[in-house]
Amino acid sequence: MKRRAQIRWRLIAAIVIPVFAAMTKLRITRGSLPAKGPFVIAPNHYSEIDPIVMGIVVWKLGRTPRFLAKASLFRVPGLGALMRFTGQIPVERRSAAKVSEPMEAAEVLTRQGSGLIVYPEGTLTKDENLWPMQGKMGAVRMALQSNIPLYPAAHWGTQHLMGRYSKKITVIPRSRITVVVGEEMDLSAYRNKPITKPLLEKATAELMQQIASLLGELREETPPKVLHDGQGEKVRG
Repeated sequence: MKRRAQIRWRLIAAIVIPVFAAMTKLRITRGSLPAKGPFVIAPNHYSEIDPIVMGIVVWKLGRTPRFLAKASLFRVPGLGALMRFTGQIPVERRSAAKVSEPMEAAEVLTRQGSGLIVYPEGTLTKDENLWPMQGKMGAVRMALQSNIPLYPAAHWGTQHLMGRYSKKITVIPRSRITVVVGEEMDLSAYRNKPITKPLLEKATAELMQQIASLLGELREETPPKVLHDGQGEKVRG
């Protein structure tokens, strides 16, 4: 299955990457991913087109990009076939979804030796200056529960291609997008301990600060010390 997914992604990449390159100037300033085995990469999120950007980045770094998707979407005619074709990972929505989804995804990652792109904010940032918000705990839970390496990442420039909450793509002039993938997050202080909510919250806060720091590096700015709490109405950027 893993080999079939890679072949399918080669077909997709052969179409998508040249088209994307015609619209943007994408540069990975630094970073790498493990050549094999499971991993989670956690980037910032402020544009609906971010998944395409990060999918291309993961592919360029030598791995097959995958995302979590609601299992119900796999039952939609056409869409389900596309998601199976690209090897996306289905998760069931349950009453205890906050617990079950990361566990389910971690099992798939470990079994398949796959990588996963997870947006820890869970949605587009509400910070009016496009800094990351406080994160949800799923990415850290997966990493700790199954001993999967976790990589913070950041990108900047996609807002010029597609603005926050916008559905319009702007192709002229070509957008400059820069991406950095950080070193594997050191989770040694959290491992071999009961995975409690306070522990997950602390580790997630550290992850989000690392993502904000990487974004500050790209923007050549200092990120806020206190990240947006995710409350309040959407503010168009």
